[in-house]
Amino acid sequence: MTDNAEHRYWMRQALELADEAARHEEVPVGAVVVRDGEVLGRGYNQVISAADPTAHAEIVALRAAARAAGNYRLPGAVLYVTLEPCTMCAGAMVHARVSQLVFGAEEPRAGVVCSRGAQLDEAWYNHRVTWLGGVLAQESADKLRQFFRARR
Repeated sequence: MTDNAEHRYWMRQALELADEAARHEEVPVGAVVVRDGEVLGRGYNQVISAADPTAHAEIVALRAAARAAGNYRLPGAVLYVTLEPCTMCAGAMVHARVSQLVFGAEEPRAGVVCSRGAQLDEAWYNHRVTWLGGVLAQESADKLRQFFRARR
């Protein structure tokens, strides 16, 4: 698989998890942590159902991946998420030593990778997470629009 095809493949997995979030009446964001072609962790937004403000899709997936790996550090891992991460999630990726972030839609209100800031590009971090945005962005954005339209 080419990088582009591989990124789309894993992002589709994250989009399926976003659908799961929506079925639970959570904001439809899904995430998958992959290393060496193997899924280490999956997650979808669960802040309401878990009564946990930290239960963003990325955090849920990182926790699962760390348990699967038996280590809180995940070198070589790629985190796929349908929406540009917030400050908390970007920071968690740095602490987990994730190698790359791939996200779908930009988050103009709270995204800190490229929309409201460039948190992952800060030189003062002790670890660098490379990133790529816009993979299946339209599909990701459409899920969010449909979800919020239905709630109005």
